[in-house]
Amino acid sequence: MVNLIVFNKPYGVLSQFLDHDGHVGLKRYLNIPNIYPMGRLDHDSEGLLLLSSDSALKTQITNPKYKIGKTYLVQVEGQITSSAISVLSTGVLLKDGITRPAKAKEINEPKLWERNPSIRTRKKLPTSWIELRIYEGKNRQIRRMTASVGFPTLRLIRISIGPWRLKNVMPGQYRYEEVNLPQKNSRT
Repeated sequence: MVNLIVFNKPYGVLSQFLDHDGHVGLKRYLNIPNIYPMGRLDHDSEGLLLLSSDSALKTQITNPKYKIGKTYLVQVEGQITSSAISVLSTGVLLKDGITRPAKAKEINEPKLWERNPSIRTRKKLPTSWIELRIYEGKNRQIRRMTASVGFPTLRLIRISIGPWRLKNVMPGQYRYEEVNLPQKNSRT
């Protein structure tokens, strides 16, 4: 059994333990020795961050060869179109190559915690929400994908990584889960 920490990273917090460039790190929220983030979220993204001390689990979660899906709720500027959803689903050409096909769909505005600071709004420009599941992790990938199809990201919240879900963990809080890793075959 391996202990895994399911943490809801607040907006403005780094995915590292030390503070840097005016942004707070994880040490303000997690005073647990010998744990490390499995992957990262930019300081302006929110939501699920997994942490553990187990390197084998980290490899299974972060290595692209395992193709573990990550699901995000994304608030975009403007009313998303079916053609934009189609492009997000089939692959978006970015400067560093085309993205793998994703699962994208428009959703109703979800019930979420308030973000501080709040999202900028324009009275004459609506916003809409999409749920986006990706199977890779290029730098700032979702923000670049939505901008490429004409709908800049305003708010980005990761809600799941593979089978792990954020559920009811509020920003700055966490819960423990136990994970059974497959046993390696040993020769006798």
